[in-house]
Order: sequence, then C-alpha cells, then structure tokens
Amino acid sequence: MNRTNGGANLPALRSHNTALVLDLLRSAGAGGISRLELAERTGLTPQAVSKITGRLREAGLAVEAGHRASTGGKPRTVLRLVPGAGHAVGVHLDRDALRAVLVDLGGAVVAERCAALDLGGGAGAEAVVAVVAGEVGALVEGVADGAVGAVVGLPGEGKPALPSLLGVGIALPGPLDHTRGVLHRVTGFPEWDGFPLREALARRLGVPVAVDKDTNAAALGLAVAGERGSFAYLHLGTGLGAGLVIGGAVHRGARTAAGEFGHQVVQLDGPPCGCGDRGCVEALCLAAVARGDLPEAARVLGIAAGNLVALLDIDLVLLGGRTVAAAPDAFLRGVSAVLDERARRTGEATVPVRAAVGGVAEGAAQLVLAPLFGRADA
Repeated sequence: MNRTNGGANLPALRSHNTALVLDLLRSAGAGGISRLELAERTGLTPQAVSKITGRLREAGLAVEAGHRASTGGKPRTVLRLVPGAGHAVGVHLDRDALRAVLVDLGGAVVAERCAALDLGGGAGAEAVVAVVAGEVGALVEGVADGAVGAVVGLPGEGKPALPSLLGVGIALPGPLDHTRGVLHRVTGFPEWDGFPLREALARRLGVPVAVDKDTNAAALGLAVAGERGSFAYLHLGTGLGAGLVIGGAVHRGARTAAGEFGHQVVQLDGPPCGCGDRGCVEALCLAAVARGDLPEAARVLGIAAGNLVALLDIDLVLLGGRTVAAAPDAFLRGVSAVLDERARRTGEATVPVRAAVGGVAEGAAQLVLAPLFGRADA
C-alpha cells in the first residue's frame, strides 16, 4: 500500500481520490495499469477504484488497454488514460515574444504558435491581452479545423475551440499575485502594476485561465514530467529568474515572490538594474552576454547558483531560457565549474547541473492540467 499518496474512502474526498487514480493512469502510459494495482498504490478499496474508473470510462478519460497475466486466476484487465480526452493551452509571455502550445492530458504538444510581442509597448495592457487572445484562438482553431466532431465557440472572439479545452495557463515575468492572477510591478514594465490579467483573458476567451511566473510554471512542468526532490530551475533569457521545487512541491512564497533570483546583489555599487538596485546578478549576466563574454556570464550565474545551493541545500540545478539554449555547453560548463569548486572547498557532494527539458509554455499548460491529477504544486 502506498501511504505517501494514499487515498481515503470518503465521499467528501471523491475528487481527491479521482485525481490520485488519474495521476497513476497518466504515469502508467500506454501500457496501462490494473484496478488491483490502482487499489494497492492508492490505498483505496477495490470497490472504490471500480467506481472511480467506471466514471472515468463513462467520461471518455480512460479505456481498457488489454489484459495482463495474473499470478493466479483470470488475467487482469488494464486501463489507460486517453490523452486526447482533454487539452490545455500554455502561453509564455516574454518581454518581446509569445509562444503558445496546445498539449493533451499526457503533456504532449499537439500544436504550437509563436509571435512577436512588446510586453511594455505603449499600446497598453488591453492591446497585449488582445494579441494573446488572438494567438490562443488561432492556435485552437487550427487544431479544431482538423478535429473530428463538433466545436464550441470562444465567447467574445468568435473563434472555435476544442470541446476538450480545459483552460489556458499564462506564464510571464513577475512579480505577480498567482492566486488572484493580478500583476505587480513587472521588472522593467511598471505600467502593468495591478492589472487583472487572469480576469481580462478569461473574459475574452470564455475558459478558465491560470497565471503564474514564468519560472514557477517551468518548474511545475519539470516536476510533473518526472524531476524529483528539491531543485532550482534557472531561466536566463531577456531576464533572469528561478523556479524552486522544494521537497517535490513548487515553492512560490507567501506572495508569489520566491525565486526573484536575478535580483540578488552580488556586486555592491555595480551596474544599475531594471529593478532599481545595483549589482544584481541579472544586470551582470545580461551585460556579459551583450558583450559576447559567455564564460563570464556563466561564472556570474554559477556564483549566484552557489548562493542558492548554500541557502536551500537543493539536489539539482537545471538551466533553461533562450540565452542558455543558444550556448548550452558554455553555461553548463561554467556553472558546473563554480559549483564543483564550491563542493571542493566545503567537502560536500557536488550538485549536478543539467539543461532543462521542456519550455515555459509547456509548464504553463500544467497550471491547468496538474490540478486534475492532484499535482497543483507537483
């Protein structure tokens, strides 16, 4: 019996128990999992599992996937998740670009769109919202045109949507209020302060919308995809931030302010940063990148990563973002060298450094999907 993810045979916890079963179905993949295994791994009774899987089959979320040999008696029927039974859109709003993906329940990307975007342009927040809504509508419309069956409209936009569209996740630079979906003074773009992004997009799209920082969304996506333990996702693109997963859960902080990694001061009276301070890691890193000194950018990033390792005692550092993607070897080598030297000085085990697999947009989609599987915080 798996007590870590144990269920409870109480009607009040039906949705919790269903999420446990759905998560195991997703983890099992195409090979499927039997009802007996579901009962053993959730701690639910076989009767409870049968009721849950029956409802999932009726809803089209699960199907029988053949039989598996048993140690005694008749072969066990195995069930698998139907990935195409549900979809979510994930949108990464960077300072100068937008990337949107449509993913199925298994997390596979079905379609993708990219567009230029001026997050801090003079046109204002509503103009940016209109661009985002248009790109989401075009993404979904393109898939729906080739889909089997009827489609429904996106209110206010007149765009068709997949009947299985569960919602839209939006990831962008912070700080912001993850719970309310309201932006604060986004670094470099103070005009967004107080803008209710979630409400504005939900009104246009007519589907549920979730909003989080880009680094938190990416960290959630990595945790759902299988990264375990405590790790930091460091994102270096047009800015620098961190997504933190502590003990398997995304750590957002009391005000969604955790992970403002780029604004730790490492050089007193250093160059000015867009946040208003001086000598921030972000300012030093971006300046080194701008002058083509990638080894120095990686060294600065490594020093800041070392501070994070010392503070949180994490197991792993993952690097992502388009600046890292343009020269992954240079950043992996440079950050690893700094952390290796720190380990030699302290006598501790070296913390590994790897390139992150998957992007921010994919993580944004998990803002919608992960709660269905009981993994809102991974």
